[in-house]
Amino acid sequence: MLQVDLVDLVLTVCALGNPTDCRTEHLYFESRGSLVQCMVLAPAEIAKWSEQHRELKVTRWTCAFPDEGREI
Repeated sequence: MLQVDLVDLVLTVCALGNPTDCRTEHLYFESRGSLVQCMVLAPAEIAKWSEQHRELKVTRWTCAFPDEGREI
């Protein structure tokens, strides 16, 4: 079985109607070798996600490798 390395785009999102109502969202996609690649690809991924979640605003984001024990 082929294992795909993933990168975790971690978003902090807040409700537009209540800016103190925030949560963390995780977007996973194929790693292209480094977190720098994630940082380059992130704005487009965030824009796509934001289009589908218009009631939320992305206030912060970062890239990380997923935790080993985390179920995706």
